[in-house]
Amino acid sequence: MNYFLDQIVGDNMTRKVTTVTSEVTMRELGKLFEQDDFNAYPVWEKGHVVGVVSKLDYLACFVFTPDHMVPPYNELMQRQVADVMTSEFIYVGTETKLTRVLQLMVDHRIRSMPVIDMDQKLSGIISREDVMRALARSTSGDRLAGAG
Repeated sequence: MNYFLDQIVGDNMTRKVTTVTSEVTMRELGKLFEQDDFNAYPVWEKGHVVGVVSKLDYLACFVFTPDHMVPPYNELMQRQVADVMTSEFIYVGTETKLTRVLQLMVDHRIRSMPVIDMDQKLSGIISREDVMRALARSTSGDRLAGAG
């Protein structure tokens, strides 16, 4: 377990990241979620991440209450990511400890978060699965035997 305490995002993140722009429609976004089976996409504009759009953001378009009646389906599907994305989002750097990532994920119930480098550029994404793999490697039989 001590091995996990030293792990950083840069050694465990997913480097190949699929992004979307704010102009992507809900119809296109729904297809992307189905195709890629990701939980969220960073929203990329002019070389920077300007937000995050998640499956929950997508689904929220279809929620209605007596105060908020849902417009026709085709109208909803034409809405753009800019209308539903989260522009204030949590991100981490490549040097962030996985223990910090784990705490952020648990505290904020986040499935994944962008990894932003010192130049404010997207370096990757860190997901629950990435953290779980690092935890499994850190607690494998070889590591436990050496921890004696």
